[in-house]
Amino acid sequence: MSSRAREAGRSTAHHAPTPAPGPIPEPGPATEAIPLPPLVALFAVGCLPAYLLPTIVGRLGGEFGLTPTQAGGVGSALLLAAGGTGLTLAGRVRGLGAARVARAGLALVTAGFTIAALVPTGSLAVLVVGCLVGGIGAGTASAVAGTSVAAAADPHRATVLGLLATSTIAAGLYLVLPRLGAAHPIPYLAVALLGLLALPLTTIPLRPSVAAPPAAVPSAAVPPAAAPTADAPNAAAPAPPARHPLPHRAAGLVMASTMVLWAVAQNALWGVSGQIGRRLGLSERDLGLVFALALGAALLGVLASGALGTRFGRALPIGLGTAAIAACVALSAGAGSVAGFAGGEVLWNALYPLVLSYLIGLATELDPAGRWTVLVGAATTLGGAAGPLTGATLFVQLGPPLLAAALGGTLLLTTVPLALLARTFGTARAVQRTTQDEALAPVTPIPAQRAVDSPDEPAAPNVA
Repeated sequence: MSSRAREAGRSTAHHAPTPAPGPIPEPGPATEAIPLPPLVALFAVGCLPAYLLPTIVGRLGGEFGLTPTQAGGVGSALLLAAGGTGLTLAGRVRGLGAARVARAGLALVTAGFTIAALVPTGSLAVLVVGCLVGGIGAGTASAVAGTSVAAAADPHRATVLGLLATSTIAAGLYLVLPRLGAAHPIPYLAVALLGLLALPLTTIPLRPSVAAPPAAVPSAAVPPAAAPTADAPNAAAPAPPARHPLPHRAAGLVMASTMVLWAVAQNALWGVSGQIGRRLGLSERDLGLVFALALGAALLGVLASGALGTRFGRALPIGLGTAAIAACVALSAGAGSVAGFAGGEVLWNALYPLVLSYLIGLATELDPAGRWTVLVGAATTLGGAAGPLTGATLFVQLGPPLLAAALGGTLLLTTVPLALLARTFGTARAVQRTTQDEALAPVTPIPAQRAVDSPDEPAAPNVA
């Protein structure tokens, strides 16, 4: 997400107008804000199942004897559970308590993927249940992360760090997992372990979230305090807190629906990348190396996003970046050689997190409360959920050349609406910060730094 502009000089608290006589409205209760370390951990755990989708889906064909389409269906069910959970929790995280929801999500990730790992061979129904529970947990973690990123003092920095952690962990796992064997439990246990390791971070004491001070009320508009009388016993009763409607609904709906297609196309390829590589003669270890290199390139994309910030705005990175992703996806999907496949995967994964970071930032501009961030992220994950099954079906029915044309063309179609939205709403908000805010959420410059993923909320390919 792109950095928000900061007000130079002293905070508004240093020169606030003298309050007028009469009752002063009290601010609403402070909401919880997730500190940066657990926020980054939640971001990574929420995105990791999508990043590991090729190995999670690819290993089901051996022990469980699933066809590519059936295995893709399991992956789609996992991501569908994650996306549906994100949609359900959008706008509800703060009311339920961010830390409480985060702990529940990480517990579900650990429990669900442990069940999927320990299920006996042949018990497909239990495996699917474990994937669904784990997907619900991942969607919960992503919802908390998306809400907290939108409320962060520097959303772009928080997004970059989350993508950096996710790409680093996923790249390391793609190097290590093939050396631990080809059994199906290994990737599931890896995700469960990471969820368990992140759980203690959510016990870090929370702080009130940064909130803009209430606007000054002209003295003429503030009546003097009135004592309750027998005729008006409730004259001094406080008014109920105002409800804030979801802003920019048309733009948000256009973005969410476009992100569904954006994620479907990329997760369709990501879900069958292992099958494409095996068709070209790559072993499991060779595939792990290609994916590790691809996610290593994703680190460069994240670093580039952090270094560029918003100096070129969002329209150019989103529009030009998505068009370049379309070319890379077509190259990888239709590759007739190992070099073409590996090159397409590496270039694609380098561009994916860079564009995703700007898309997440665009969602934060639509609603600083984070509701559009969560909704767009969930829509991205739902689109990503359709990806594995879509990719497997197209791969089997059409073959690589037509698969490449279908996926690349779909991504090109998303370029125009996303770029237009970024041009219209892509200017970073100016944020007023008080002295207390500066102490609670200091921002230091970061050095130049993979819905379905999501997404300035995958995912590795995947979101939301």
